[in-house]
Amino acid sequence: MDNLNDDFRRFLIFLSMFDNTYTKNQQIIECMGDDFTLKHFNRLKLEEVVNEKLASNMKAWAKDEVIENHLESLEDRDIKLITKFDSDFPSKLKVLPDCPMFLFCKGDLSLLNKKALAIVGTRKPSPYGRVVTERISRDVAGAGIVIVSGLAYGVDSIAHRKCLEVGGKTIAVLGSGFDRIYPSEHKGLADEIVKSGLLVSEYSPDKQATKFSFPTRNRIIAGISDGVLITEANIRSGTIHTKDYALEYNRAIYAVPGNIDSQTSGLTNDIIKKGQARCVTEPRDILDDFDIEEGSKPKQYQLSMDEQAIVNLLQDGMKEIDYLTKNCGLTINNFNSNLTMLEIRGIITRLPGGLVSLN
Repeated sequence: MDNLNDDFRRFLIFLSMFDNTYTKNQQIIECMGDDFTLKHFNRLKLEEVVNEKLASNMKAWAKDEVIENHLESLEDRDIKLITKFDSDFPSKLKVLPDCPMFLFCKGDLSLLNKKALAIVGTRKPSPYGRVVTERISRDVAGAGIVIVSGLAYGVDSIAHRKCLEVGGKTIAVLGSGFDRIYPSEHKGLADEIVKSGLLVSEYSPDKQATKFSFPTRNRIIAGISDGVLITEANIRSGTIHTKDYALEYNRAIYAVPGNIDSQTSGLTNDIIKKGQARCVTEPRDILDDFDIEEGSKPKQYQLSMDEQAIVNLLQDGMKEIDYLTKNCGLTINNFNSNLTMLEIRGIITRLPGGLVSLN
């Protein structure tokens, strides 16, 4: 922490041990006046600010050795605590009315102040939603824009993984503490993100996720981003919270249109229709707004005539395998062997439901 009085710094570290609201923490700070020593804190009538049980608990832990142990525990796990009073706190968050007071971080802190796009959406994407999320995440990350998401199932994890795959930078904002990664199946993904990206949480490391913590963390996803892209989401999806925060914070909002009969495109189609989001049909729609001259260039592959026959059929969108076998002009054995080679070389992806898409 930079340019902070030592007593104030230690008091902030102490406050970070408790999951109080920003308002409660601010009230406690104001009660301290100009004296931020623990001795002064223990003399306060804290019950006038927080409930009696919490006041008693906080005073029981208001000891120098407790703060030292807390600091050592964070340092041992390479967790950095930054507060809104620090110079390295993201400037995009500082100006927000509901700015978090603390951020626990693991990884590259510099990413917090770089151009960033949040990519969010349904936890159960359709094959179409998966393909467009992968494609846009790949090209935007390849163009040097930081990808922000929430480490959740579906669109979130797809965006993180595709970003890492192309060597891009990604930030995962958690709805829990670092010791309670949720979902637990994404612990490995979180570990990969830390190596070149950043994990962020406003919650102390041992804090478990709750049904309230996810909508709350969505304000941070929107807040540290310059724009929010929704690739696919139901009209009642929790993604709507991120969209609402983006509107409140005057962030650019982008949405990918989908089938009008598909429930998983209900939210994206609705906000496009209402004029709340810019319609995105290709990565360039976003890159132009970010003043990126060159996006990531797709790899150029040498294809055999048989491979080209399959690729040609996929140029205008994903297709069912039955359609490809009937229209590619190849025998079944030849088709299968060429399709397998295209998949191994990363040119196509097999999707659930017998669908195939170009990467």
